[in-house]
Amino acid sequence: QVQLVESGGGLVQPGGSLRLSCAASGRIFSINAMGWYRQAPGKQRELVAAITSGGSTNYADSVKGRFTISRDNAKNTVYLQMNSLKPEDTAVYYCKTDSRPAGARYEYAYWGQGTQVTVSS
Repeated sequence: QVQLVESGGGLVQPGGSLRLSCAASGRIFSINAMGWYRQAPGKQRELVAAITSGGSTNYADSVKGRFTISRDNAKNTVYLQMNSLKPEDTAVYYCKTDSRPAGARYEYAYWGQGTQVTVSS
């Protein structure tokens, strides 16, 4: 059993910044990749950024140079620093991990509940 708890969303003006966090809890044997997805009304959920257990990162072209993903393995937490925010960044942001619960045979994908990010003047 793995739970993901997200925080840090809110309302910000264009050009502003937010930092999202996602903490994994439960009986966790290992966490492989961690990532952030977002979904705007009427649009498909899309990958924003991902980070492997070794620290390799991948970003959507639309956020490259503005967003930074990082993780604290000791705290089982992943962060998304969002700078130079644009109205088109408005969406519900979801944390995702590929994790193996303690005692489990396989890895599973786990999703957070989502946190709203609204960029508006």
